[in-house]
Amino acid sequence: MTKSVPLPTPTVPGRAAETGGEPRTPYEQYVYAYPHQKAYRLLDDGPLLSELWSKERLDALSLYVHVPFCEMRCGFCNLFTRTGAPEEVTGAFLGTLERQARVTREALEAKGEPVRFTLAAFGGGTPTYLTADELTRLCDISEKVMGADLKAASWSVETSPATATADRIAVLAERGATRVSIGVQSFIDEEARAAVRPQKREEVEASLARLKEAAFPVLNIDLIYGIDGQTERTFKVSLDAALAWEPEEVYLYPLYVRPLTGLSSRHAKTLEEWNDQRLRLYRYGRDHLLSSGYEQTSMRVFRRIGTAAVDDADGSSISEYNQQAGMVGLGVGARSFTTGLHYTTDYAVAVPEVRRIIDDYIATPTERFRRAQWAFRMDEGERRRMYVLQHLLESTGLHPAAYEEVFATRFEDDFGPQLATLLERRWLRERGGALALTLEGMAWSDAVGPMFFSDRVHENMRAYQDR
Repeated sequence: MTKSVPLPTPTVPGRAAETGGEPRTPYEQYVYAYPHQKAYRLLDDGPLLSELWSKERLDALSLYVHVPFCEMRCGFCNLFTRTGAPEEVTGAFLGTLERQARVTREALEAKGEPVRFTLAAFGGGTPTYLTADELTRLCDISEKVMGADLKAASWSVETSPATATADRIAVLAERGATRVSIGVQSFIDEEARAAVRPQKREEVEASLARLKEAAFPVLNIDLIYGIDGQTERTFKVSLDAALAWEPEEVYLYPLYVRPLTGLSSRHAKTLEEWNDQRLRLYRYGRDHLLSSGYEQTSMRVFRRIGTAAVDDADGSSISEYNQQAGMVGLGVGARSFTTGLHYTTDYAVAVPEVRRIIDDYIATPTERFRRAQWAFRMDEGERRRMYVLQHLLESTGLHPAAYEEVFATRFEDDFGPQLATLLERRWLRERGGALALTLEGMAWSDAVGPMFFSDRVHENMRAYQDR
């Protein structure tokens, strides 16, 4: 018999969002990793990577390589990327990446234990912006320098319709990619243009045909809702067009318009109108996918029923919020996660700043890669918050018994105000010994997540100067 989870009596919340108060909008913050890079700060004398990694388990690492290049910059994009990089820039980037990889591998090996990667991902940006030869070099750096066996690891790669060419796909297939995710966003040309993403459906369909022919174990198609003029009828066109390719996964993303992006000066809707549109389209898309043979694993992720998740060697599936200690990041903009420190490089959104940071990365002396640079120190309280976000925002939910086993404290005691708010809003329920978001709670995931941010993270993010 499953033991039920004791829950406190709901109380009317009266505190700010970060301590459990009423969320202001369903779309407060996309929580794909905690904390956000805006909370990181430059260290005067960062610790040596060899010291950081000496305290970590090294036989089940994840490798993330950030390729900061795209053929175009979508109007909603606030990722760390630049467009139109010539080959001399991409070549120089790969040269620096190899230098960084050698230093990082040395730091991992300093502990004297076997180093093994079970997960790998190439993101960006658009990794397939690189030519086929450059992709081959990137794979060689990952395998021959970092020692990641890509064919043995669960390996995910991001691509786009314009860059999913036959020669690039052939490299990914030959090197053993297990999951390829393509950012389509909309199959309707007018909607794509409204999102400042100039693409033609003909090009999209042709790229999908090439990906299907390559028969990757998992094909994921990204779609966006909340585009100006988008309705349930037009969203259904994109949903059905995606489903026709029988993808193993479909990701549904709410459109965000952030400072310094192409849409930041064009969006005319009031926040209330836009929230209503996005919530309607989300619910429509969710219900359409659930009735089409897919299961929901988080707010954004829908997996075709009967499709095995892309697993690591230990059988644990890749999570949208997978950021346990043991993530090794390479490339400008990539983050690394150890138990006590999350670290990365400088970060920006504005085009001139992104280009400057990429140029600085390429010019970085090799010795500087031996130390953490931009970082956020993870104390016990921050690790609790990260753990909650990793579990609560997934459909499997958070098990209070497991939380107590890890931290020797009770979830209800540590996060009472947040728990009270979630119960008051009926966004949370007890199910099979776990606390899981309800359907409506899942719809508000981007408001639920920030409720668990610490005051320190909120303050750092508020103090960050957008650039």
